[in-house]
Amino acid sequence: MGNPKHVIVGTAGHIDHGKSSLVEALTGTNPDRLEEEKRRGITIDLGFAFLSLGDVNFGFVDVPGHERFVRNMLAGAGGIDLVLLVVAADESIKPQTREHFDICRLLGIQRGLVAITKSDLVDAEMLGLVRLEVEEFVRGSFLEGAPIVPVSARTRTGLDTLKQELVRIAEATPPKDVKRHFRLPIDRSFATKGFGTVVTGTLISGAVRIDDEVEIYPLGRRVRVRGLHSGGKAIEKAVAGQRTAVNLSGVDHTEVQRGMTLGAAGVFEPTRKLDARITLLSSARPLKNRARAHFHQGSAEAVAEVILLEGAELAPGESALAQLKLDNEMVLLPEDRFILRQFSPVVTIGGGAVIDARARRHRRDDSDALELLERLESGNPEDLLAALVEAVPRGLTLEEVRARTGWMEGEIRGAASKLIEQKRLHVLGDQPFTMAAAGAVEQCGKVLREAVERFHAANPLLPGIPKQELRGRAGNPRPELYEAALADLTRAGAIAVAGGLVQRAGRSIALSPEEARAKDLIEKEFERAGLAVPSLSAALSKVPVEAERARKILQMLIREGTLVKVAEDFVFHRTAVARLRELIAKYRQERGDRITVVAFKDVAGVSRKYAIPLLEFLDREHVTRRVGEERVIL
Repeated sequence: MGNPKHVIVGTAGHIDHGKSSLVEALTGTNPDRLEEEKRRGITIDLGFAFLSLGDVNFGFVDVPGHERFVRNMLAGAGGIDLVLLVVAADESIKPQTREHFDICRLLGIQRGLVAITKSDLVDAEMLGLVRLEVEEFVRGSFLEGAPIVPVSARTRTGLDTLKQELVRIAEATPPKDVKRHFRLPIDRSFATKGFGTVVTGTLISGAVRIDDEVEIYPLGRRVRVRGLHSGGKAIEKAVAGQRTAVNLSGVDHTEVQRGMTLGAAGVFEPTRKLDARITLLSSARPLKNRARAHFHQGSAEAVAEVILLEGAELAPGESALAQLKLDNEMVLLPEDRFILRQFSPVVTIGGGAVIDARARRHRRDDSDALELLERLESGNPEDLLAALVEAVPRGLTLEEVRARTGWMEGEIRGAASKLIEQKRLHVLGDQPFTMAAAGAVEQCGKVLREAVERFHAANPLLPGIPKQELRGRAGNPRPELYEAALADLTRAGAIAVAGGLVQRAGRSIALSPEEARAKDLIEKEFERAGLAVPSLSAALSKVPVEAERARKILQMLIREGTLVKVAEDFVFHRTAVARLRELIAKYRQERGDRITVVAFKDVAGVSRKYAIPLLEFLDREHVTRRVGEERVIL
């Protein structure tokens, strides 16, 4: 026998139609775990039971039927693989039968069967009539043509047939993906004596093992798995499709609530805003833009503001794109199904599927936003990744894509490789792996070229713009995007980068006759001064150009190395600095390797005003090193 298949069966149906009794008759376990449930004879919270038939392990989620407890029914419906719709032979279709079935359809459940319970309480004619009503009720739905099995939990009539049909349908049910990131919506949290905190839920993707580090979202707490149980047995590993109890270390059970998610550590990002396609039931009232509704996904619930993106109102039976703003955080991924219930009175009105769980704010009837959502909704992995990066011009890291899609690293890199081959994607760097749309890199390059040209036009005497200043003028793009665009421009021969400055490739500074004369005057002024240089303002005041241009010409002389900037207001000609080095070397040769400030003043022939800045300059140049009040000549 190979690895068993794990299938979750959800019961659905009206109160007192025998769901719990049927599950107990099938499994031997009464799923009503609360004393109040047993006393009142109704299921208030989720109940669970297990059954192994051949190579299939069934986990039954017995959900409440009473309308007051539908929110608990929704907590259990998220991980259901197939539905067991329960209809009592003595009452037929009732209000909660319809609501539960609507919920199953909205959640996208594709398989199931119908059990007509309490068949021993009616005659054959009535049983035939109920069967006809059920056939009519499910016509046009995923249960059209599904088995309809009359059963009696009391006499056990029909149970063997029901089990056979369950196995047949389960074998045709696609397995959940165990290779995805581990995710388990928490529907219960409690403490067990001797073990500590235990959480339960249906493992909807991936796998988890004892000793794994996992994270509780949105709590942000990383904890370790101490133990695992499923089907009443201790196990080493739980996989997608199993009802699982997880014993955790590092957290108190009172900190963990239903609606939180246990998942792979550092993978998911909780959200309060999502884009989705929503569908309104034909029985619902029209939904107005910005209406509030109860939002249910997995075991989580929130109040959502529904912002319609295609008009001011959604008609019954229609679907549309919408943005939902939640009043608390939850973990959501694309294709996650959810239910909407009217704010008041609380009845099920519709549901939908998540398209983008990291949604940005949109304007109503924004054609670009609508086009993006339609691409995200219908594209293959490459198109979906292309749409994501095109929508975020600054680029996305692998971790950002993973949090937004739930994909594994190999899937992301694989889709990225195909887009690179198609020249639709540009990899900005591998530490971290960062990608952007090819068009975004081209646009960033265009902005950079324009910024460089504007700088040259405004500063004809400066060779180029500092790299960081250029990035700021381009709107501070992501560093990796900025460097990629610079590299592309450099390879294309459009710009040149040298000494931290960016300039148009091949550009040279052309001085006017007036500027060339000013440059010559400034150089000669400092050359004549030797080490007793004038202040900058005094030197520049003698040249025949305005102060701003004079300062730029001075900077040009410093960049060329003709002048040497020693301190903020001290600039010396290079010949004077070279002469000073010779004097220091001669002093060391004749008088030793230590020199005081007083001795330096005598050697250089300068006052203390010049001596201190010059000595500090020589320290920086590693000609001297300060030791106390003296300098050691190196």
